[in-house]
Amino acid sequence: MYILIAGGGNVGSCLAKRLASSNHVVTIIEKDSEISRMIAADPRLLVVNGDACDPKSLEEAGVKKANVVAAVTGDDEDNLIICQLAKSLFGVSRTVARVNNSTNTHTFSELGIDVPIDETMLIATAIEEEASFEDIVKLMTFKRGKLSIVRIDLTAESPVVGKLIKDVVLPPDSVLVSIVRGEKIIIPRGDTVLRERDDIIAITTIENERKLLDALLGEVIG
Repeated sequence: MYILIAGGGNVGSCLAKRLASSNHVVTIIEKDSEISRMIAADPRLLVVNGDACDPKSLEEAGVKKANVVAAVTGDDEDNLIICQLAKSLFGVSRTVARVNNSTNTHTFSELGIDVPIDETMLIATAIEEEASFEDIVKLMTFKRGKLSIVRIDLTAESPVVGKLIKDVVLPPDSVLVSIVRGEKIIIPRGDTVLRERDDIIAITTIENERKLLDALLGEVIG
């Protein structure tokens, strides 16, 4: 299968490598020349340095022979435009789009995107299905815009062990999404008591990652 991926960031490059390892032919379109050079170091991947919203870049990347076009940039408007161009202008039969803002998912579907992928919903589904958090972290620990999803394993030395969540002071714009405790998945509430060996999934801003780790694990040295 020939797959064209628009966006060579963390999501796009990881997706491309995974598909290439399954013997698909993969081309990435990426605006940033430095990122393009880094991706091109992998001999399995073809890279076009250009704007995937420009039909000329899509043509250069071989969109006419693509079985699937996946737009996975950090901009929903770009992802929508790329998929619509691929479908209406070049007749690509299947389009996949990353949806960064969950409120746009319905719009993507209404405008003809075959597979809109809502990242927030993926994470929620993974939590509900008790998927391996090691795999979730590898695949879904990403930074988009100013947000970061992180995993934190509480140790006996953690200053929050034994405390109610409502009594834990977190940095601004930070929230605990879920707690894995043994075989249980716990949705954090104010009266939830944190325990040693709790695996916590949290969302914070990139600039507050260190503060979040300090708050939950104690001050990190180095």
